[in-house]
Amino acid sequence: LDWLALQFIASNWNVQELLTLMVSSATYRQSAVATPTQLAKDANNTYLSRGASYRLQAEMIRDNSLAASGLLSPKIGGASVKPYQPEGLWKEKNEFSGYLNTYEPDSGDSLYRRSLYTFIRRTSPPPSMITFDAPQRDICTMKRETTNTPMQALVLLNDPQFIEAARMLAERMQKEGGNDMETQAQFAFRTLCGRRASNSELQLLKDQYQRALQKYNQEPFAAEELLQVGEFPFDESLNKVETAALAMVANTIMNFDESYMKR
Repeated sequence: LDWLALQFIASNWNVQELLTLMVSSATYRQSAVATPTQLAKDANNTYLSRGASYRLQAEMIRDNSLAASGLLSPKIGGASVKPYQPEGLWKEKNEFSGYLNTYEPDSGDSLYRRSLYTFIRRTSPPPSMITFDAPQRDICTMKRETTNTPMQALVLLNDPQFIEAARMLAERMQKEGGNDMETQAQFAFRTLCGRRASNSELQLLKDQYQRALQKYNQEPFAAEELLQVGEFPFDESLNKVETAALAMVANTIMNFDESYMKR
């Protein structure tokens, strides 16, 4: 820490340079999986012999999915925004303010702003963020809890924001990931998890793709419904059945723990 402090001063208090230095260091980039030797010599990780392991915060999970899909807005600053929320979200609350009587999601670029800009009503915060242990803002929270519940998987599988991100990532897989399903799956896996998929993981994704492809070939209306989730328009130049099948692969990778865990 003393050395980092001196580097910070020497860089003329350049915060970006400091953060880059920290996250690119060998200490930060090492695995959280401890070897028997590491456990014997540094059981409490006093000497930083291994990395930390924790689930990303609610805002990071959403932003990571949007960034992978290409939807995340780079805009900095501005007013709060209202992304997708369940219909009738505020109806059950007694209100004296007409402004907060009905939740109406924004449209366009505002749907894809960083979670930092999400409008939060203290008596009715965004359900998806609360599911991932974001504080409710009605009391002071010194440290967030970290839970692991089935509801979190349901959010990643069914929330319109994640479904839309998955189908947009499926479009990226076809445009940027190569001409065959294997390279496209690797592209999505690296984008979401930061590493290449193993042979066994890749085979599972290929098997899922084939099952989804068969389903959507038999039920093209289901593929149509999937590609209509979210406001961002579908690229009509792409095959709808193949895109829907790849969207299921992308959604599966989003639910893989390495896409929302730091190890």
